[in-house]
Amino acid sequence: MQISFAAPSLDRTGAVAVGAAEAGLLPSAATLDKSLGGALGRAMGSSRFKGKAGQVLELLAPSGGRFSRVVLVGIGRADKFDVAAVEKLAAAVVGRLLTSGEKELAFAIDLPKGGKLKAAQLAAHLAMGAQLRSYTFIKYRTKQRDEHEPTLASIIIGTEETSAARKAWQRMQAVADGVFLARDLVNEPPNVMSPQEFAARAQGLSKLGVKVEVLGEDEMRKLGMNALLGVGQGSARESQLVVLQWNGGRKKDQPVAFVGKGVCFDSGGLSLKPGASMMGMKGDMGGAAAVTGTMRALAARKARVNAVGVLGLVENMPDGKAQRPDDVVTSMSGQTIEILNTDAEGRLVLADALWYAQTRFKPRFVIDLATLTGAIMVALGLEHAGLFANDDKLAGRIQEAGREVGEPVWRLPLADGYDKMIKSKIADMKNISGVTHGGSIVAAQFLQRFIDKTPWAHLDIAGVAWQDGEQKPLSPGWGVGWGVRILDRLIADHYEA
Repeated sequence: MQISFAAPSLDRTGAVAVGAAEAGLLPSAATLDKSLGGALGRAMGSSRFKGKAGQVLELLAPSGGRFSRVVLVGIGRADKFDVAAVEKLAAAVVGRLLTSGEKELAFAIDLPKGGKLKAAQLAAHLAMGAQLRSYTFIKYRTKQRDEHEPTLASIIIGTEETSAARKAWQRMQAVADGVFLARDLVNEPPNVMSPQEFAARAQGLSKLGVKVEVLGEDEMRKLGMNALLGVGQGSARESQLVVLQWNGGRKKDQPVAFVGKGVCFDSGGLSLKPGASMMGMKGDMGGAAAVTGTMRALAARKARVNAVGVLGLVENMPDGKAQRPDDVVTSMSGQTIEILNTDAEGRLVLADALWYAQTRFKPRFVIDLATLTGAIMVALGLEHAGLFANDDKLAGRIQEAGREVGEPVWRLPLADGYDKMIKSKIADMKNISGVTHGGSIVAAQFLQRFIDKTPWAHLDIAGVAWQDGEQKPLSPGWGVGWGVRILDRLIADHYEA
């Protein structure tokens, strides 16, 4: 989709979006209403539209103007009209028009009196909301494709600050592209998105200046990554460890590190999931997808930071060679793990990937992202990711970044009492507690055993990485791409040179 910025104008063809606050029409909407002989006012009077946030009123082919349709959108209260509200507004309009037959849309949204946004901010975040909502994944449709094929091809955003808006959008577009990459990776079916295919797509980042390394099973075996390899040994597809490096900072600067769980399909292994629970497990690599998208965003916008992404890519399948309950494996760190449930596999992948990232790169911090536990959805539902950390400063910065970009997190505790729950009788630890409560915390305690003295945070994104409905207005598809925006914002706010 082509997005451009131009001086405000109501002399266009195609569709136009104008705004109304709870106090009444904004200036551009009022001007348009006058030229249409009061059509907007009459439509409001015969509807329940009150200018509240999220409300949309559509007029088709109104007489007295050149527009094919007018979309009146509510902005709500001026003091609540922040960047998140702007993005949701744009997403609502684009969602309505994307496959409607319209080819061009112009936004003529004014800054309300008493608001805190600047004109360039308004324009750039309108572009971001529109772009994120325009995403589609229809490559496998052969029938009724026309019903799902987008017709909206061009968006013009009216603003008095075109130069500043373009500059802001250039950076934000790189982030949106990273989100789209993460969504694509998650949305692909598992017969396509194998560990090898994921690694191949990650290698495409080399075009942006990212250094990409791919380690196969022989190389990981030499490193002692038996926890990760044990998960994938039941699959006919070889496990991979992908290392992404973006060196945009100074040579002497320590890198920041991101680690992603990349279980490309999770059957549960020999601890086989029920059929209904297995559906959707193509998305169990959402953490690795988010890390890949983040590295793309950093490289595309030439972030002034040294960053590392480590992806543990496996497939968890039942087979005669598969890992068994009661097996004991020795991790790269030298610690031994008793496997009591092969469906608690993501933590085993992360154990070796975390240790590798720390020992090789000595990062300033390490953040892992993983669709790790169903228990996090019991605790937090589908709105917040779970945050665990050994460093209050890092945790606070992640929480702040999440609030800024609409990817909220909620911090949960780590404590010795939970750690005792994974004490094993025959090994250094077991991979589950064996009880039903505190599952997300126990998983985080397990991961913490593979953190040395590095500041660390764990994001359990099982509740936010995908959606079956439309509860996330900026994400129309199944894969959300959650994690790219929060990590990019964290870097931009605190870690660029």
